[in-house]
Amino acid sequence: MHYQLYYWTGIQGRGEFVRLALEDAGADYTEVARVEGDAVMYAFLEGSKEGPRPFAPPFLKAGRLVIAQVANILHYLGPRLALVPETESRRLQALQLQLTITDLVAEVHDTHHPIASSRYYEDQRPEAARRAEDLRSNRLPKFLGYFEDVLEQGGGRHLLRQHSYVDLSLFQVLSGLDYMFPKRMSTLAPTLPLLQGLKGRVAQRPNIATYLASERRVAFNTNGIFRHYPELDAA
Repeated sequence: MHYQLYYWTGIQGRGEFVRLALEDAGADYTEVARVEGDAVMYAFLEGSKEGPRPFAPPFLKAGRLVIAQVANILHYLGPRLALVPETESRRLQALQLQLTITDLVAEVHDTHHPIASSRYYEDQRPEAARRAEDLRSNRLPKFLGYFEDVLEQGGGRHLLRQHSYVDLSLFQVLSGLDYMFPKRMSTLAPTLPLLQGLKGRVAQRPNIATYLASERRVAFNTNGIFRHYPELDAA
């Protein structure tokens, strides 16, 4: 199967969770907007293309299927790329964990856009400062502590006792948070030894290491989900 991934150019964004799975598995895929430009997605988003209309990127075209939403895409790709256990219970657990990651990513995004996504960060700085303080103090320890516990229950190396797309997604979350909140993550790191170990192991996987060193990996920046604004970070 040749997969076609549709996502905005210039940012990692939510598309990166799908890219990591495709890259790790050595899948045959094209990042369509990087070849044809962002406008190529509008026909799908406006409903003029045949098939179900996605609300927003990322979406994946696999044959005649058009699949949107990160967790849904990974739920589809997981068994096809050998990135999820074979049993239904484990696949549902993977989906559950990925949906929890989706919740965390939404809270991270809303830290720098607490009023409206349509407004610039500069238009909502006071609100962002309050939201960031709560994320740093309360939400990150809660979410990351949960994943640390799940990892421990899974034997300490993988969340599902074997490598899966959830491991890859948590690598992306941890990498993004290290960029976004270097002071806070440095403070939290000693309380998350298993997650830190997972992050290091994923980075060393051959296909992931090659991808991270390539031009295909867009650098973190202040246009994506994980944005580093020094005034929002604290230990």
